[in-house]
Amino acid sequence: MTASPPRDHTPTRVPARTTAIGTALAVLAIATIALNLRPGATSVGPLMEDLVAAYGQGAFAAGLLTALPCLAFGVLGLLAVPISSRVGLTGALVASFVLVAIALLLRPVSGVFSVFVALSVLALLGPALGNVLVPAWIKLHGGARTVGLMTLYSVMLAIGGSAGSALAVPLAGGVADGWQDSLRFWGIVAVVPVLVWAVVLTRTGHDFPPAPPKGELSGSLLRSPTAIALMLTFSMQSLNAYTQFGMLPQILTDAGVTPARAGVLVAIIAGWGLVGGLVMPSVIAKVRQLRWIVAGFGLLTTAGYVGLLLAPEVSPLLWACVLGIAGFVFPTSIALLPARTRNPLVTARLSGMAQPYGYILAAAGPIVAGALLGATGSTDVVLWFLAGTGLVMAVSGYRAALPRMVDDEISA
Repeated sequence: MTASPPRDHTPTRVPARTTAIGTALAVLAIATIALNLRPGATSVGPLMEDLVAAYGQGAFAAGLLTALPCLAFGVLGLLAVPISSRVGLTGALVASFVLVAIALLLRPVSGVFSVFVALSVLALLGPALGNVLVPAWIKLHGGARTVGLMTLYSVMLAIGGSAGSALAVPLAGGVADGWQDSLRFWGIVAVVPVLVWAVVLTRTGHDFPPAPPKGELSGSLLRSPTAIALMLTFSMQSLNAYTQFGMLPQILTDAGVTPARAGVLVAIIAGWGLVGGLVMPSVIAKVRQLRWIVAGFGLLTTAGYVGLLLAPEVSPLLWACVLGIAGFVFPTSIALLPARTRNPLVTARLSGMAQPYGYILAAAGPIVAGALLGATGSTDVVLWFLAGTGLVMAVSGYRAALPRMVDDEISA
């Protein structure tokens, strides 16, 4: 029997034009776009009561708006690879964020709830594409800067998500229609990445990763246990994150916490992602027993909710911090996309599967949580449900963190 030839583990060479993106421009580009990937979603939760009341809506509308980011990130994220294959990674990001800025500026003044929802979907298009394309962009253009840019991406993503929640009530100013000014603020901020990435586009041109030689790396990602585990991990993490953004403020206020403090506690949970974003890309690059760390984040998720259930009087801040540290699973999952692939095209395909389908599955979380709350009237049932998802995350995270390469699994 003839032995199989050894696999070439040499990273795929990228087009020479990628060197035209200097470090300063790459840092500015990643920082500005990552900062704007979450506030359009996280700024709604703390304002939900006033917003829904302004349109004469009720609990169903609140549940819809809570689930909308996951649904949009999932469904619209499936368009990321097809769109970017036509106009390039950078071109897709520029075009989508033009629409984001317009939608964020217009939706607070929409007079009809259905129009508000439609503009919200449009405002989530850029983040949906960015979730998928930015890690692939970093893999393609990062070179020796890849770990550093992934660290910056994770950190700014956390800052944006935390700021959207923490600033929502203060920006509203305590007036009746203040929620409109609060939401409009992020439309102004979204203009910045449009300008920066327009400059990047002049350097990159059409920058979709080149196709590999015929027959290589063309297998289905469903053949990759690592890809499936990453998708499930994304799903459980996102389910928790967006249920926290949308429902945890209500759960905390029911426990006697003021609305403003509840928004701050949710922001603290998101803010821990700043630490995770700084730490986890380097940990992934250096630590071989990563699987136990990622599984531990799932167990911490369960512990945080059980703490709120069984010992809420100890300190809501303590349990918020436990849930925040558990949220390190998000920057870990993001950093694993380039870390578990070699070819930039495989990175794009993996990101285009793991995140969109993960978000679609995650969208069931706020819906189920809302249904449980409506049927039982008890926030304890919601917390037990979320605690169970932490155990699922622990199992999938353990498998996703094993030292396997998706390129090898799909071409085996």
